[in-house]
Amino acid sequence: MVNRPAWTVTKEGILIRSFDFEWAAGLNIKQKQRNIVALHNSIKNATGGEALEISTKGLVPLGNELSAFVLKLDDVLLENIFQSSKRYENGGPYRDLLDVSPKEAKTDDRHKTSGKLLSFEWNGISWPLEPKTLFYDYIYVAAVSKKFGFYSGLLVQYDWFTDIEFNPEKSINCQARAAALYKFICMHDAADVLDSLDKWTEFHRKWVKG
Repeated sequence: MVNRPAWTVTKEGILIRSFDFEWAAGLNIKQKQRNIVALHNSIKNATGGEALEISTKGLVPLGNELSAFVLKLDDVLLENIFQSSKRYENGGPYRDLLDVSPKEAKTDDRHKTSGKLLSFEWNGISWPLEPKTLFYDYIYVAAVSKKFGFYSGLLVQYDWFTDIEFNPEKSINCQARAAALYKFICMHDAADVLDSLDKWTEFHRKWVKG
């Protein structure tokens, strides 16, 4: 039995909840999809809600399209933008990571050897590390909005969002959380929060609860 998080949209904002399910060991995609089904069944049994997997491993094409390894912003894959924007105390941002695969950008050794992460540098703006998912969530929502617009019906049939690869003990940013945030913005007709860093920070602090 393992425990994994999912995110939902409520009137209080973006909330997180963890669910228990039986884990199928193995690294192949069939095993990962079994785990997705098991997690979604746990969510359904506990809440009655429908869940969407946000990753390339999911069984629903929409969830695959919303993966950060598929989404592009200004013709650049989202994962590459995120990894190439990191500024460390001893180096970065490493812009050459814009020109490699998302996996290579994420696992580049310089992320481990450049010292403490200080900020994200993107489009001439220095993004702080707090709130913790501020920058990632911004570029994710910006990418989805450019691809699909702020059409509130896109995710309306789904109550929960998951990413089977995300382990909260090892990572902070999650595309499932960011997808829930995009749905929240659509529901509240709040596209203007993307207009500036100050607006986005205020919005994020108020509505992202976990």
